[in-house]
Parts: sequence; structure tokens; C-alpha cells
Amino acid sequence: MFINKKIHFEISERKVLLKVFDVVFVFLSLYLISYFFDFHYFKFSKSNYYWNLVLALYIYIFGSVFEMYNLQVASSQFQIVKSIVLTSSTTVLVYLLTPIYTPFLPSNRLQIVLFFIAIFLSLLLWRSFYVKFLASHRFVKKALLVCDKEQLEELVLGLKNADPHYKIIGYVNSEDSIITSIGTNEKSIAIPLHNLEEYVRNNHVSEIIIASQKTDSITVILYNQLIHLLENGFIIKEYTQVYEAITHRIPVQYVSRDFYRYFPFSRNNQNQFYLSLVRMAEIVISLIGIIIGVFFIPFIFIGNLIGNRGTLFYSQERVGKNGSIFKIYKYRTMVQDAEANGAVFTSVNDSRITSFGKFLRKTRLDEFPQFLNIIKGDMGIIGPRPERPVFVNEIAEVMPFYETRHIMKPGLTGWAQVNYSYGDSIEDSLIKLQYDLYYIKHRSIFLDIDIIIKTISTVLFYRGQ
Repeated sequence: MFINKKIHFEISERKVLLKVFDVVFVFLSLYLISYFFDFHYFKFSKSNYYWNLVLALYIYIFGSVFEMYNLQVASSQFQIVKSIVLTSSTTVLVYLLTPIYTPFLPSNRLQIVLFFIAIFLSLLLWRSFYVKFLASHRFVKKALLVCDKEQLEELVLGLKNADPHYKIIGYVNSEDSIITSIGTNEKSIAIPLHNLEEYVRNNHVSEIIIASQKTDSITVILYNQLIHLLENGFIIKEYTQVYEAITHRIPVQYVSRDFYRYFPFSRNNQNQFYLSLVRMAEIVISLIGIIIGVFFIPFIFIGNLIGNRGTLFYSQERVGKNGSIFKIYKYRTMVQDAEANGAVFTSVNDSRITSFGKFLRKTRLDEFPQFLNIIKGDMGIIGPRPERPVFVNEIAEVMPFYETRHIMKPGLTGWAQVNYSYGDSIEDSLIKLQYDLYYIKHRSIFLDIDIIIKTISTVLFYRGQ
């Protein structure tokens, strides 16, 4: 059997690699500093093993908040340095301020300096190595696509935009069963189908992706070639499966109306224990949010008088769970009578948004009144963002899956909000729908935590919509 020796890390494997070696390098650095210098703040011992666990947890939490595990950030030398500085500083500060679970405060400032240097330099050296070697194109994953010719460009771009290390080096036209090798000079070379196995081996193809929607166009010759490759240990996957794994979106444009075949919903959507736990967390978070919001009201009131010059609050009809209509509450961010001529999508740099309204949107402060909607049960903390009835009807006409979002309560934040920038068109709504359906399919405590962490990053980096 032929075994592919070409090295490649999957997206999930790269993230695990980053998380594990972040901690390994930090611990190694602390050990070396305590060995060569008079550093006694952090010691490794069986009796104080929880010090290590807490430090590892802080590195992971703050690394996630400051996007150290975002692969695009991790592959950029400039961006990762910024994330390392923020992660190291916050980790050291919080670790020092939690002496119940961590060592008692050091007796002199030099201990704090050495502690920070150990964490910062270890992360910097390891991540610099990652950028230079592991994130390079030497680890590109090569794939062969089986599809209809008219689909090729769209399918290739869909994967390339999600993961630049995932490269389609050729495709098999399912209509004429000819292998077309896509060269680096963008020229195509036709290869006879009976050479498929030889082509796959010689070009270190890691997996073959089947994307043809015309099952009758898979010829007997092609089918037999694929079966032979499968028997020899090569990976063969369906395109929607690969797309979902790489992009964390459901490719509804390639899915037939028999959607249960492609994305069975998460059991947690009906799991009463999970739903009860989520509801309790929503109430607690909402009460905390309302208390914090009350503190900001005087400042927002003054800013509204100066920058908005109108009513402070506004309400609007939105579509909730099972298609029910409810009124959402927000701080007003637009001029009075912004929709005198009818409802339209909010666009980037919308002239109707006031100067103070832009600040409220960027910081997400305009969303604070929605904690009242969460207390009432109209919304949850996490879920698809609620849309207006007029837009739901308009979008549902061109997107058969759109109303699937309404099987759960809409949310204050969601998978689409933390992964995609502001959308002001039907095309943007399609992409956000793909993210929403992914959340519905994979809904879990771990995904909820990931969304909350990414939401904190959105607020801290001033990326509100």
C-alpha cells in the first residue's frame, strides 16, 4: 500500500499544536529561569500542581480572547506579536491577582519582571518558529477535485479563501472523465483517466473531493479508479463535508432541499438539561449586563443629547423562535425618522447613523437594552441575530433554508456575528445563514464558550457593527 509522506496539519490540528506548545514552551522557560536565576515565585512540585493548571488555563483563555489561536493572526508575524504582548501582560496580571489559586505575591519586583519575560519570550520564540516553518507553504495540503467543469472556479475559491494552505492542484471533469492538472503557471494539462492513481501518487495528493451533483456522470471507469484509491489508503470526501470542516459553515448553495441528510441538528436543541443550564446562565449574565448598563446610562444619555439629538431608546419588530414576532430594544443609533421612505438594509458607512451612534455600535453598547429581551425570553445570549419581518420574507424567497434559523431563539451574539463582518446585501445574508446553520448543527457548551470568547475579542478590538 502506498503511504503519503507529505506533511500537512489540518486546521484543528494546527490549533491544538498552538495551544499545546504555547504551554510547553512557557513551562520550559519558567523551569530554565528558575534553574539559572534567583527566581522562586513559580515552582514546579507535586503539592502545587494546580499552579501549573491555572497558568495553562489563563494562557488558553486570554490567548483565545486576544486571537492567538486565530490561524490568520497566527500566520502573521506583526499580528501575532501584538497578540502575544496582550496575552502575556493579561496572563501575568491576572495570575498575580489570584493568589488563592496561584503563588503568593512575590517579595520583590524582579520576580514579576522575570515571570513576565519568561512567558513573553517563550511565546514569542515559539510563535516566530511557527510563522517561519509551520505556517509556510511547505505544508500545503494538495487535493484533487471531481466536479462539473462549470462549478470548478466557485468550488476552488470557496476552499482557498477559507484555508490558503488547502490547494486544488487538479480536477477530474465528471462529464468527460479527463484529469486536468492545474499548474503553477495557471496552465492546464489534460491527463488520461487511467493514469489517475499514478497522478495522485506522483503529486502527493492528500485527498480526493467529490463535488459533482450529477451522480449519473460518475462513469464506471472513474468509479473503479476511486474505489481502487480508497482501497490503497487514500482519503475520499464529499465537498460539503470538506467545506464545512474548513469554513465552519454549511454550504447551503450545494445542498438539496433534503437538508436533514446534510446537517442533522444538534441534539442539544432538544436537550432539556443543556437548555435549562443555558437559560440559567442567560438570566445571570443578563442581570449582570443590566447592572453594568445602568452604570453607562448617564454617559449614553449625555452622548445622545449631543450626538443623536432625539429619543434615547427605540424598539422594532423582529422575528423570533418559531416565527413569532417580538419587539427588540436598543439604544437609538440613527437619525430620527431614518426609515421614512421604507425599510432598507443598514449598510457600511450608512449616512443615517449618527456620530455617537457609530460609537455605540462599535462598542456594542447599543445592544445593552436587549438584556431585557433575554430576561423576557424573547432572545437568548447566543443564537442567530433576529431579523425584521420584511427582510425575512424577502430573503426567504431566494434562500429556501433561511427560516430554518427560527427553530431556536435569536441571540445577542452568535457564530455569524463573531466570524463575519457586517452584511448589507442578500449575498452577505447567505454567508451569515451558513454560519447560523453550522451553529444549529453543532450547538454545544464548547461552541457557546468559543462564541463568548470571540465576542469579547470583538468588543476589545472595537469591531462592532
